Amino acid sequence: MLTRKQHELLMFIDKHLRATGFSPSFEEMKEALRLKSKSGIHRLITALEERGFLKRRAHRARALEVVRLPENVAPRRAAETPPPAAAQPAFTPNVIRGHFAPGLAGVQKPANEAGSVALPLYGRIAAGMPIEATRDTAMVDVPAALLAGGEHYALEVAGDSMMEAGILDGDTVIIRRGDTADNGAIVVALVDDQEVTLKRLRRRGNSVALEPANRAFETRIFGPDRVRVQGKLVGLLRRY
Repeated sequence: MLTRKQHELLMFIDKHLRATGFSPSFEEMKEALRLKSKSGIHRLITALEERGFLKRRAHRARALEVVRLPENVAPRRAAETPPPAAAQPAFTPNVIRGHFAPGLAGVQKPANEAGSVALPLYGRIAAGMPIEATRDTAMVDVPAALLAGGEHYALEVAGDSMMEAGILDGDTVIIRRGDTADNGAIVVALVDDQEVTLKRLRRRGNSVALEPANRAFETRIFGPDRVRVQGKLVGLLRRY
């Protein structure tokens, strides 16, 4: 038996598929179910998969398939079933791979298919939890043009310490995974293996400075062994 939220999500996905021919985004599902976090949608989808109601098509973003509906729901009429998508011309896949920590890998998707790639969205940057330790993740569709090879993930920005660099609270930043960055680059930095922050990296002699882009915040300076780069900013998404 499905929970109320599982049933509500399944019926929303089924209705969206019949109306458009493709599955809704995580943002659309979150708003439809009035949830605060996309991670809640991720857990509901996983539960529906485990119960045999949903199936994810491999190597595709926004590609959920309704396998079956609850027994108390009337079957779809043939006229309501969307026609199969038109055959696409053959192409040579340019796969962007996401080899993240076990269980957190991004969806591998041909970059020239529908022009987007599904990346793991690790939630809001917060102190006390390294990125690799984050368990509850959703997925976010990112234009393939923002990605130029390498492994990528997305983060939701919390706070306004980088507002003068055009990065606002609630924005989604696209990060290319890596442990090095040029001086002056905006990076995701792990401080003392505890605090994750998005700041501009400055090297000053034997010290590392994490510089905000907001005059109301102070630059923090650390010894080189206290800061570990976890990725470099390569793109930004904003929902109006």
